[in-house]
Amino acid sequence: MPFQAQTVPFQTPRSPSPQLTRRDWLKKSVAAAGLMALPYVVPARALGKDGKAAPSERILLGGIGLGGRGQTVLREMLDQPDVQFLAICDINRSRREAVKKLVDTKYGNADCAMSRDLRGFLAERADIDALLIATGDRWHALASILAMRAGKDVYCEKPSSMTIAEGQLVVETARRHQRVYQTGTQGLSMPNRVFGIELARSGRLGKLHTAYAQIAPWGDAMMRRDWLPAEPEPAPEELDWDAWLGPCPWRPYNSAYVRGEWRNHYDFHTSCIGEWGAHTIMQVQAGIDARNTSAVEYEHVKDPTGDGLVAHYANGVKMILSLKQECWVSFSGQRFDGSDAWIANSGGEHGQSRASSESLLNDTETILNEYTTRTGRPLNHVRDFFDCIKSRRQTVAYPEAMHRAMTTVHAANICMWLQRDLKYDPVKEEFVNDPEANQLRARAMRAPWTAS
Repeated sequence: MPFQAQTVPFQTPRSPSPQLTRRDWLKKSVAAAGLMALPYVVPARALGKDGKAAPSERILLGGIGLGGRGQTVLREMLDQPDVQFLAICDINRSRREAVKKLVDTKYGNADCAMSRDLRGFLAERADIDALLIATGDRWHALASILAMRAGKDVYCEKPSSMTIAEGQLVVETARRHQRVYQTGTQGLSMPNRVFGIELARSGRLGKLHTAYAQIAPWGDAMMRRDWLPAEPEPAPEELDWDAWLGPCPWRPYNSAYVRGEWRNHYDFHTSCIGEWGAHTIMQVQAGIDARNTSAVEYEHVKDPTGDGLVAHYANGVKMILSLKQECWVSFSGQRFDGSDAWIANSGGEHGQSRASSESLLNDTETILNEYTTRTGRPLNHVRDFFDCIKSRRQTVAYPEAMHRAMTTVHAANICMWLQRDLKYDPVKEEFVNDPEANQLRARAMRAPWTAS
């Protein structure tokens, strides 16, 4: 009989916060100016006494491509007392104006700057510390790579890569430029999700043998390979269609793409597997201690959605992609089965938990407290990002974990496209004895929208 988990209150743990180089420079500059250079009356807000951080302590934030989901995350970020949003870059005029209105209303001024030229924006805004990226899937990796090369820390919405090769380049860029990167798999910071992951990881379910990851209940793994009929292009000032396509093959403009109907098109999407699997597979890999690897075998299924596809990990756990389980009472479900018990989670921050016994759910608060004490992380995804900007530690959804989870997504898609079982070597990052599958690890990027 299923049971519902309790809602557990939590406290955001304090974390160390050494300052960024820009802030150190500001502090030294102020000190060098001498006390006589200071005004006799300093506004309280400048010293952080109104609940906001002092200017030298603030993280200066910008945004790239903030539509519906991006504006939802932006609202969460604007509520952080040490964050100040400065500028939006978006190729869609209506969206960049909507973000400006949102930000200016929040701050009570008209200061939010707007741009539609990504490369110019990155080159000119040296004052920005970090960027929120929430474009369509096709731009996630490339925008993140260009931003990190420009010295910005990055919070990028999922799915964070279109191919295995793109994920590799995100990891390499973050490492080379020493950037903080968080992918938007919020489940890794949601109390109910963390509870399930920690039950699995800590051995409280016994020896793990099976996990389930929900895939989106729309579209299919094969996706459309055609394109929509041409419509007259808008003026570039309204919507820059060439930039909207970015690294993807040239396709004629159709307004439906801009309204979100790019989903389930091979050129622009990671399929129903990537749509929710970017979340659920990453959560599963966290729970089975496989954050830094990917599944090694993939069993093809005839169902076009990929429902029932089995992925095997080197540690002996198998993961089954699933459209629906009775234990998932909401969306984007994960489930872990051990020799002694099982736990399933679905829904958002205050989502639902089901378990094989009620006693498992009675330990929710204890397990979450153990997690926050052990890791020093808040149960808040955007807060974790900003804390890590200050401390320079890895985020909870760090580049390698993103890439390895997305590799499992991409390999599952390739398995479906080729309609045969596959073996994958996560050390060499290649399919075993399968040249055709290996060719699908990358896609060509259309000039000039490349990472070179």
